[in-house]
Amino acid sequence: MFEHDRLLVREGSPLTKNTFEQLVLYHGANGTPYFSLLHKGVKFNQFVGVIQVGGTTIEVLPKPDRAGADKIVWRNVLISMLRTVTGIEAGVTSKSSLRLNRNSIFDLYIELFLNECERITHQGLSKKYRKVTENQTALRGRLHMPGQIRDNLIHKERFHAAYSTYDHNHILNQVLKETLRVLSLITIRTDLRSRVMRQQLCFDEVSDQRITEEKLRRIRLNRQTERYAEALAIARLILLNYHPDISKGNNHILALMFDMNQLWELFVVKVLKHHLSQRYRVMAQQSRVFWRSAQSRKRLKPDIILDPLDEQSGRIIIDTKWKTPTDSGPSDNDLRQIYAYNQLFGSSHGILLYPGSNTRVTGRFQTEKGQSCCTMLKVNVTDQSGNLLKGDVIGESLRMVMGCYTHNW
Repeated sequence: MFEHDRLLVREGSPLTKNTFEQLVLYHGANGTPYFSLLHKGVKFNQFVGVIQVGGTTIEVLPKPDRAGADKIVWRNVLISMLRTVTGIEAGVTSKSSLRLNRNSIFDLYIELFLNECERITHQGLSKKYRKVTENQTALRGRLHMPGQIRDNLIHKERFHAAYSTYDHNHILNQVLKETLRVLSLITIRTDLRSRVMRQQLCFDEVSDQRITEEKLRRIRLNRQTERYAEALAIARLILLNYHPDISKGNNHILALMFDMNQLWELFVVKVLKHHLSQRYRVMAQQSRVFWRSAQSRKRLKPDIILDPLDEQSGRIIIDTKWKTPTDSGPSDNDLRQIYAYNQLFGSSHGILLYPGSNTRVTGRFQTEKGQSCCTMLKVNVTDQSGNLLKGDVIGESLRMVMGCYTHNW
């Protein structure tokens, strides 16, 4: 399936009646951004990734247009983009060990999590001090009088003590253990399930805890625990998108979905920071107030701002669009958006960046206070083999456009 496609309940479709009923329950009254409900079917939105319902896996792939929609090509593009944006590629010891099959996006994240878990357990789980209050037959620490009076008025031989202990039972290891438990409940590859079971043995001393978004938000890493960062990032993605089936117990839902518009923007930011950092300061999602009243204010937030490091160059605004323009030029709404950004942020140059065959159309806004321009730029995201283009190729395309604005290249 591709983004914005429809999937209906019918003969030969991966969407069975039972799977559709589970998706309806998952959608709920408040809805989900991943898909909308149809009569006996669903329509996917701009989110891409994998939704697993029990033993059924639905893969939603990116595609800015419908020309030559090759699933293998766009699956590889999505995986490469995710690796670039998350930076996980650097932490993978052997990329050849990632077996990319039909469920590759789903398997990729599970295998990356297990790689991180195995690295952490090989180095040794971290320990922390924690406070313990419990009944004992011998006094350890200090006597906890409220608990002693409450629990031991009859049992004089017991002590309700409060003390500190230094062990593995803290929130970081509890998050990893809970993620392993979730992975043991869903349908995954046999070799991955074996690795999950082996890792669970390493967390026997860690207590089971219900991990909430609030607990994840309160986690702070230090120099000793920063090695947990990658594993926690993937664990957060899995835990917050896991929805157990409390009615039947065998149709758990795990949705690893990504907003393609945001993913395209983050990918471009990564490319620009790597290839243009010597000449521009690359800033993402910088907002500024454009309307203010006594009660409220309104802000504009361009995707990317390039601030020159020398005084001879000008500021450039880039607005990324994961779509294909219907006409030979940009749409009126996109042009108005760039015009507003140029006026508010003091830029004379704007770029509308789309995926597509390499095309460039430049025009100028006609105003009384001077001219500013906007370039519609389409850049190829795949090479002739169907692989995601390397960042230096895309970076070079952007450099060629900005070469029209400045002679400092």
